[in-house]
Amino acid sequence: MTIPAGSAPRGKLQRALKNHAFRWFCTLCAAVSVVVLAILLGSLLLQGWRHLDLEFIRNAPSRKPEKAGLGPAMWGSIWICAACALTALPIGAATAIFLEEYKPASPFIRKLHGFLQLNISNLAGVPSIVYGIIGLTAFVQMFGLVGNLNEPGFTVGTPDDWYYLQLPFGRGVLAGGLTLMLVILPIVIVSSQEALRAVPNSLREGALACGATKWQMVWRMTLPAAVPGIMTGAILAMSRAIGEAAPILVIAGIVFIRFTPQHLMDEFTAMPLQIYDWAGRPQDEFHRVAATGILVLLAVLLTFNASAVLIRQRFQKPLQ
Repeated sequence: MTIPAGSAPRGKLQRALKNHAFRWFCTLCAAVSVVVLAILLGSLLLQGWRHLDLEFIRNAPSRKPEKAGLGPAMWGSIWICAACALTALPIGAATAIFLEEYKPASPFIRKLHGFLQLNISNLAGVPSIVYGIIGLTAFVQMFGLVGNLNEPGFTVGTPDDWYYLQLPFGRGVLAGGLTLMLVILPIVIVSSQEALRAVPNSLREGALACGATKWQMVWRMTLPAAVPGIMTGAILAMSRAIGEAAPILVIAGIVFIRFTPQHLMDEFTAMPLQIYDWAGRPQDEFHRVAATGILVLLAVLLTFNASAVLIRQRFQKPLQ
């Protein structure tokens, strides 16, 4: 087959033009995104820099904008995120290990395993408000099977004790933390699975060839190699949890709280809820206070994301 003269250079020129056009298109999209983000951050700084000081972080909410603070909301976020992390991270990592390292050999169980994997992946895209409704039913009310909010069916201690526990949990810290656990659990499982899949099979085969059991292979070889990816995914999931407002609004019900939680059953508020409360008020000064709260929340989220990057760089080692 004879190629017509001049067709090859023309095709090469067209490919080069398409390459440059696509590169400039990507550059333009990235530049527009950065400009929009810079405008939003600049607007927040202009509105919120007046209230940004240590007193704002320490003070409680107030009906006077100049005295309003984020203290109880910040401590409430710390409480619920601690409860969320202590439940979601072990369960998520253990589930990922089970799904990746202990795959069944039976065809029927393998189909059930695939069905479970598909549902976990789909749960990662469920709106968070749905998890709030589930948490309200399962944790706050416990389906009405164990008493009610006014008359708990089971209690340990008194409301003045730090170890106070009741069933159902009510609108307290534990119910909020478990609800956030439902929100981030699919994300933790999927990210942990991806980290385990990135471990070369040669490490598993070498450990098993040396006589190690399945659990010894997972505990001594696979899991240490996957820890950087698991921790990165967990921290990014926690950064989503600390910024969630919809499920916590369903659980807490109230946002104006001037005290910090003292135990797991205590009522609470969180930073997104407090910002939502300030932004919904008609006074312009409260809108500036809300902008200050957004800056603090963004600083916390950026700290989480930066720590994820540092952990990956610190613990990630070349696998040989």
